[in-house]
Amino acid sequence: MKSEIVAVGTELLLGQIANTNAQYLSQKLAEIGIGVYYHTVVGDNATRIKEVLRLARQRSDLIILTGGLGPTEDDLTKEMVAELLGRPLVLHQPSMDKITAFFAKRGLVMTENNRKQAMVVQGSHIFENRFGLAPGMAVSDEDRKVWYVLLPGPPREMKPMVQDFVLPFLTSLLPESVVIHSKVLNFYGIGESLLEDQIKDLIQQQSNPTIAPLAGDREVKIRLTAKAASKEEAERMLQPLVEELYRRFPTNIYGEGEHLRLEEILVDELRKRGQTVAVAESCTGGRLSQLITSVSGSSSVFPGGVVSYSLATKRDVLGIPQELLERHGTVSRQTAEAMAGHVQRLCGATCGIGITGVAGPDELEGRPVGLVWIAWKFGEQLHVREYQFAGGREEIQTRAVKTAMLKLIQLLREKG
Repeated sequence: MKSEIVAVGTELLLGQIANTNAQYLSQKLAEIGIGVYYHTVVGDNATRIKEVLRLARQRSDLIILTGGLGPTEDDLTKEMVAELLGRPLVLHQPSMDKITAFFAKRGLVMTENNRKQAMVVQGSHIFENRFGLAPGMAVSDEDRKVWYVLLPGPPREMKPMVQDFVLPFLTSLLPESVVIHSKVLNFYGIGESLLEDQIKDLIQQQSNPTIAPLAGDREVKIRLTAKAASKEEAERMLQPLVEELYRRFPTNIYGEGEHLRLEEILVDELRKRGQTVAVAESCTGGRLSQLITSVSGSSSVFPGGVVSYSLATKRDVLGIPQELLERHGTVSRQTAEAMAGHVQRLCGATCGIGITGVAGPDELEGRPVGLVWIAWKFGEQLHVREYQFAGGREEIQTRAVKTAMLKLIQLLREKG
């Protein structure tokens, strides 16, 4: 089954919101073996919506539309599908009852346009909206053998509907069960080109499973994908490939998963080993502390941190000698080392991190924008490295923080 996702909403074209629905739907459809061949975004315009639908039905067996099911005049999705199919819109009484009860419970007057949310294309299979008012629906064009699935736009309404009702419905339409299952390995300390070169033989041999390197911000990911009759079978197919990658890159893989948060991994690694970390930040302005403390339970591994932005704070709070700061400058190897060591002692942590650099937009002490020194004090062992990050101020800060976390994860794992 070839599918297409059509997101309806002028706000998407204007960049006011991101089209995260398409990403979610593509992932969920892949899990049940339905391939997505096209993503389309169209504004709230009747003529253009019909043009998109006419094109989609020529090339796809399943057309999934998100958005345009609300009560306003520019919510046009089901009207256009109904017109294309030559069917009327009819009232879905259970949805109407829900809408009426919603307003009555809150003591609000229900305007007439809210009835529009309870209207559905005649002959539709209805999907309950547990977190909103407008139901979803699936309707078939039997002559063309095309299914249309209409879903609400808000993700908090759309995602539960898809998980609870739409996926089981679509699975029932499939002639046989085919699952596409993916696993993502996350790498650090190796560039995309070098990584791809070292797995060139695996890429050239691929058929099922497949391998796809993905570049990220200071990170590289590899997506492994297998097609099988079940998720369990697909995982068995992927396992030898996963083991081979761990064999080739024993120190470069920091975790598995599509949306790993480095701070969660760091807190988990610290907790498992009974370690704690304190941080002294200059150019990153507290970003590392904020990320670590965003993880539930981080208080057990993070006694505290210092934003030592000025020379005076480095001297008076961290206790770094004035002579060292004047001799080597606030952006230097020696200052980063001192920041890591002093904050480690100040907070009584087993590990200390010091970050100092130039985030821009101007040079500092003759140092170029993007120059960052990061030091890690692990027990009595000291590690320090100079980096030259590209990008604007925020990007430099983000890269510095990610690098600080990645390196500490590596040191923790090496220590065992």
